[in-house]
Amino acid sequence: MVEDDPADEIAEIEARLERLAEAAERCRKFILASKAAIAGGFALLLVTMLGLFAAGQTAALGSIALVLGGIVSLGSNVSTLRQTMDAISAAEVLRSNLIGRIDLRVVADSPMKLM
Repeated sequence: MVEDDPADEIAEIEARLERLAEAAERCRKFILASKAAIAGGFALLLVTMLGLFAAGQTAALGSIALVLGGIVSLGSNVSTLRQTMDAISAAEVLRSNLIGRIDLRVVADSPMKLM
């Protein structure tokens, strides 16, 4: 079994880190939208209960559905974000270990020759 080149493995890990970062950003956007849905649902429910909105029962049911949907979406995306951040941390540790195993050489401090 031939061992892969550490540079190739590091490049693969970098690509994976980019994909994970994009997934984390999507989760953050869904979390923000979920919080907005919850707030909007509560506001609509309050307006409906105060009688400021003429739709009555339909608006009340819609606002409850909006709040519940927002809570479910929020919980799902928060847990997905946590898992994604754990995967990012693990990939960064692996990348760091691979970089640490590379036999780096120090270049002497000699003046550069211009041609």
